[in-house]
Amino acid sequence: MVKIALISCGTEYSGIQKEIEKAANTFGSEIVIPEIDLEYIDEATKKFGFSAQSSSLRLMIARAMSIVEGKSKTDAVFIATCFRCAEGALVRNEVRRFIQENTRIPVVTYSFTERTKADELFIRMEALTTTVARRSILAREKQEGLTLGIDSGSTTTKVVVMENNSIIGAGWTSTKDIMGSVDTAAKDAFEGTGYSMDDVDGIGTTGYGRLTIGKNLKADLIQEELSVNAKGAVYLAGHQKGEATVLDIGGMDNKVITVNDGIPDNFTMGGICAGASGRFLDMTARRLDVDITELGPLAINGNYQNAVLNSYCIVFGIQDLVTTLAAGGSKEDVAAAACHSVAEQVYEQQLQEIDIREPLIQVGGTSLISGLVKAVSETLGGIDVIVPEHSQHIGAVGAALLVSGMGKRRSHEL
Repeated sequence: MVKIALISCGTEYSGIQKEIEKAANTFGSEIVIPEIDLEYIDEATKKFGFSAQSSSLRLMIARAMSIVEGKSKTDAVFIATCFRCAEGALVRNEVRRFIQENTRIPVVTYSFTERTKADELFIRMEALTTTVARRSILAREKQEGLTLGIDSGSTTTKVVVMENNSIIGAGWTSTKDIMGSVDTAAKDAFEGTGYSMDDVDGIGTTGYGRLTIGKNLKADLIQEELSVNAKGAVYLAGHQKGEATVLDIGGMDNKVITVNDGIPDNFTMGGICAGASGRFLDMTARRLDVDITELGPLAINGNYQNAVLNSYCIVFGIQDLVTTLAAGGSKEDVAAAACHSVAEQVYEQQLQEIDIREPLIQVGGTSLISGLVKAVSETLGGIDVIVPEHSQHIGAVGAALLVSGMGKRRSHEL
């Protein structure tokens, strides 16, 4: 059983302690609380170099120190503080950085409310469990045989066919009926390869529809998208060794993952407002009466400072862009402003909560919007952003890679 150390402030008296434990237990993990002596708290905070006003936060620091010094044994760490507490947010981030700098233990941070439920934590707990339990699989650097990877996202379904470490077919379609979308994308992926579903050695699934697809297709690998996307990203970018950061701005939520030698060690997920997602860019393209594929080139040629956005909200943000157009603003400036708005929100909500390790690998369908890639780079001070080939198929590639070597599957029909 994977042991996940809980380093938190307020979970006991806010009522979410049981929700955290329930989320971990769902994936076969156990929440453990590092035990320390009272005398150790003062010693630990002095070593840490920061003495918080809250005794609960000082206890958090001491528990983190006990893990780093080997006094408490754990496989992964879940750090949680109340979203209302500014000092808690500061300590949460510093404790996360401290553990990452001194150990190879995977870490997840979370800002909870009194209404947080177990299902909101599922993917984070699943990712922590997967990273520990399937570390040898995640370390795999090459794909062998003939495998099929399926990524059933909130907006699109992607399918990739890989053979002996090469992508030989790829399919993409909008996610509607789950299995119907897989059928459509799989037919496109197999077209021209000379293979069919009966020929594959293994099927890997990820994304929101992974459980349904996995059950229907008797998949060999059913895995959450955080670890799968990280693996697919570093594989396609040629950075399976060393450090990297993976950014996936999706249609419904965003993921930021730091990776070390192909293994994710920290990840954050966003989804507070649709204004920070690909959905906002899709709505902007429709308002400008252009295809989403045209939005990127428009933004490249625009100046975001010429289109004022007073709100990050998807509704009022679009209203601001409409006002700019009505005042004679150009489509290029509006497109650039929309891209910068998304990039800035992702930075404020997520990128500030991690230590960005270069290279930054941007993936997912929105990585094909060149104006957004430019906006992300500018928001981060001009760092280089890698968009690898097949970046929109990142989850399917990761699934096809990870399922490699899991054994010859039984023949069946799609």
